[in-house]
Amino acid sequence: MSKIRVLVTDDSAFMRKVISDILSTDPEIEVIDRAKNGLECIEKCKQLAPDVLTLDIEMPVMNGLDALEKLMNECPVPIVMLSSLTKEGAEATIHALELGAFDFVTKPSGPISLDIHKVGDRLIERVKAAAASKVRLKQQMTRVAKPVSSESKAAAPVTPATPVIRTKIPSPPAVMRSLVGGKARLVVLGTSTGGPKALQSVLTAIPANFPAPIAIVQHMPAGFTKSLANRLDSICQIRVTEVVDGEYLENGTAYIAPGGFHFEVRQVNGRLQAYLHQEEPRGGHRPSVDILFESVSQLTNVDKWAIIMTGMGNDGTKGLKLMKELGHVTSIIEDESSCVVYGMPRAAIQAGLADNVAPLEKIPELLCKLLH
Repeated sequence: MSKIRVLVTDDSAFMRKVISDILSTDPEIEVIDRAKNGLECIEKCKQLAPDVLTLDIEMPVMNGLDALEKLMNECPVPIVMLSSLTKEGAEATIHALELGAFDFVTKPSGPISLDIHKVGDRLIERVKAAAASKVRLKQQMTRVAKPVSSESKAAAPVTPATPVIRTKIPSPPAVMRSLVGGKARLVVLGTSTGGPKALQSVLTAIPANFPAPIAIVQHMPAGFTKSLANRLDSICQIRVTEVVDGEYLENGTAYIAPGGFHFEVRQVNGRLQAYLHQEEPRGGHRPSVDILFESVSQLTNVDKWAIIMTGMGNDGTKGLKLMKELGHVTSIIEDESSCVVYGMPRAAIQAGLADNVAPLEKIPELLCKLLH
């Protein structure tokens, strides 16, 4: 079996060596070369055709974001970003994921992290997962390049490329009328690797007067979910926010669990309320999709819909199983054809928990139909 060929890019000679040494400890990975800036990275990528490349964000000559955008247009390759734990670093990382980066790993202590070994296992895991996604990336790029017929354009939900003004985009009142009386409604959604871009695709196609709150767990470290929520809020018709402990959940709002906190939904005086805590990670995750789903399984007199999208592992399967055992829930699982990583969706489908399986672009339309 051939090794995963990796190109390492960082402006620091020290970081290039340490990252290369970490990756080389795994017998399935071979570091084929190193680059000191984005321009050199592009040149070597075209020459060497690596399976995966690691890319720093802050570099001279050409930074990681500019290099990423050029690579995605000229020679797409799975890219794992290296990001610093700063507000600016978080915003740049979210932008990198929008541009097509596979995933990211945080540098523990800034651009030159002497303790980078602390995230060594995570870096190796992400590089391996990125390599496994290479075929899927090529398939997706091919689909994007194909011309779209006028019929499919009419049927597909619109994903705005630029920020939208909520008041200027009317929602169909006959379809998306507000709920008056009856049960409360709640949509729960779990995703991981590939999730930020998938969330953008889904949430930008949800109309402003959507008649339920959407509780979301996206696997991300602390400091990044706020930037993700702000970015999505700026381009969605619904409100998108990083959830705050104790706040009541309102229709037409998506609530993203903060990195480092588990997100549960509880009933208080007949209303749905967010509860955050920092109990031990579940399956290595905090927030955990299972914990969100399990909390929702306890809610009574609530109509529930659960969505599981792209991501590594099986987080969400146990929680969805409990939701189905304790009450009624309608599930939507992302189809393999659109997943960046077909881990979490596959686990749910293999467990027999999928009521509906749909590619990413069809999920918003399907969700709106199911709610009515």
